Amino acid sequence: MKTSIGDRKLKILAIDVGGTHVKILATGEHEERKVDSGPTMTPQKMVRDVKKLAQGWKYDVISIGYPGPVVHGKILRDPYNLGQGWIGFHFSKTFGHPVRLMNDAAMQALGSYRGGRMLFLGLGTGLGSAMIVDGIVEPMEVAHLPYKKARTYEDYIGLRGLQRHGKKKWRRYVADIVEKLKLAMEPDYVVIGGGNAKKLKKLPPGVELGDNRNAFRGGFRMWEGADAKTLTRQGKRGN
Repeated sequence: MKTSIGDRKLKILAIDVGGTHVKILATGEHEERKVDSGPTMTPQKMVRDVKKLAQGWKYDVISIGYPGPVVHGKILRDPYNLGQGWIGFHFSKTFGHPVRLMNDAAMQALGSYRGGRMLFLGLGTGLGSAMIVDGIVEPMEVAHLPYKKARTYEDYIGLRGLQRHGKKKWRRYVADIVEKLKLAMEPDYVVIGGGNAKKLKKLPPGVELGDNRNAFRGGFRMWEGADAKTLTRQGKRGN
């Protein structure tokens, strides 16, 4: 699909905002850059940090993977593991470039997708989830559904669950939750990504190990089909 400004290929900066790090990669670059995040990471600080990180890189537009619900390009809730002030923040104006927002798990899912019905689960600081059916991305918020003992899925297989229960029990909980979600969602295949995916000793049947760099691929794919007119409208509308 066309992604260009006139005859020039569009250059994209993809930002993966996580509870532990904010990671970035631009079109044509090969090494990601990152900065620590955590409870003090507000959107203002994220923008300042990213601008410093991206010095020397050229980009026309920006994709942001955000760790929370995003509907029609708008953030609905402040993240559980970061600072406050994300709702209504004007990213396009602050960055000075057109910005597209997507849930972070959905962005990594988009970069992992190869057709059919795919369920994506991101095992990181929290638990990200998304479903893609015939190319249509549907972010989900299964992380905070109840699981056991008044605790949620994220409490058991997010970072807190890993620290509380240890690797052996954590792996069993991951396998159990994956099986439950497979029965409910009926995907053709499941991709598990996120920083803690590599701690799984054995993948459950029908499950593939993702690659965290697919988040950047998803960020680049978010702008497929964009042209000069699209970018002008995006810049005026903003985020």
